[in-house]
Amino acid sequence: MPSCSIHVLPYSADPAVYFSALSRAPGAVLLDAGRPAAERGRYDLISAWPLAELAPAPDESANDFLQRLREGLAQLGAAEAPVDCPLPFVGGLIGYLGYDFGRRLEKLPGQARDDLGLSDALFGLYGWALISDHQRKSSQLVFHPSLAAAERERLLSLFGALPEQPEEPFKLLGAFQTDINEATYRQAIERIQGYIQAGDCYQVNFAQRFRTRYQGAPWTAYQALRAACPTPFSGYLALADDGAIISLSPERFLHVSQGHVETRPIKGTRPRGSTPEEDRAQAEALLSSLKDRAENLMIVDLLRNDLGRNCKIGSVRVPELFALESYPNVHHLVSAVTGELASGKDTLDLIAGSFPGGSITGAPKIRAMQIIDELEPTRRALYCGSLLYLDVRGEMDSSIAIRSLLAKDGQISCWGGGGIVADSDWQAEYQESITKVKVLLDTLERFCD
Repeated sequence: MPSCSIHVLPYSADPAVYFSALSRAPGAVLLDAGRPAAERGRYDLISAWPLAELAPAPDESANDFLQRLREGLAQLGAAEAPVDCPLPFVGGLIGYLGYDFGRRLEKLPGQARDDLGLSDALFGLYGWALISDHQRKSSQLVFHPSLAAAERERLLSLFGALPEQPEEPFKLLGAFQTDINEATYRQAIERIQGYIQAGDCYQVNFAQRFRTRYQGAPWTAYQALRAACPTPFSGYLALADDGAIISLSPERFLHVSQGHVETRPIKGTRPRGSTPEEDRAQAEALLSSLKDRAENLMIVDLLRNDLGRNCKIGSVRVPELFALESYPNVHHLVSAVTGELASGKDTLDLIAGSFPGGSITGAPKIRAMQIIDELEPTRRALYCGSLLYLDVRGEMDSSIAIRSLLAKDGQISCWGGGGIVADSDWQAEYQESITKVKVLLDTLERFCD
């Protein structure tokens, strides 16, 4: 099998050193491990100028679109990493699946308005990547064997003599405003609890949207957000007309390596304390909370079922249950579910059987998604979808696009939500939905006039 070629660059722990040179390029994408502050992620992945772009047609089914993604990978061609050079990506697809891609997988009502007009999915087919390995402290350009020699030379020249990039201006034209008021939020929670009491569902993830107008470069906003809230599944994807997807996600969706599958759902949140003692007390309260543990367990069971559709019988395991992960603004309760891909199944089959992630829908999944469509006034667009890469070997890593913003058509939107169960207190849930994104909103509001 042909091997990728590697060109070593000076190591940078900060991806902005390299990405700033191409932040406005077509298809510019950064998948960011959040180092050095976030410790879980190992790699940063940068690329731009895709060889092709793939988005679903208006009436195209999920399976037909996923098949087109397979064909794109086949068109690029097989490749492997050089010996003794572990690489997460050797060329392939990078992009996003919006939450509403789930409408192409399941039959759902169409009450929620699509007022943002974001494509349900968008992937670039990339023949190169700049990969920083924070474990080995190395940065290198990775070229797929099919990438044209002239393009290799152009990229070597670009990254070999990086000019200093001045920070581009960015400003908000006002503070963030929510789309729904407290009374409407309370009515929605009470409606969900009515469905739960009727035996319709066990848990529903309900979210509210915050938005305002902006001017300038979203990349500047991303850098400020990353400094305030570094997370291991962050990402930035340039959209047409100078828009962008901005994600500071702490949550992995699906990771696939050599047929081994892992998902890490988050369920259970507490704010960080203002003193070490208060912070420790918040963490201990989360770890001992029967409500949060029950909520987490519901989603673990849902994900065991999702993975079981495409994993070998008997391979699905739960190696980690109710672990504590802490971020600058919140503590989270996190579990892990693993499995082995079944013979005849690939990574895109796994996506089709598992998307959207159960931690941001509820249980049972389809009924929860129907209730979300009824009670959230607008479609989620990117929120609770996934940023991901999938290379020609079938290697994949993906996030759940929470703590994420969409900058598009002069408007920037951000969502906060949480899982609602039978004994949820609406006021506590309302506050939690704000707590989760407060650091993002506060950071950007410093750019107000």
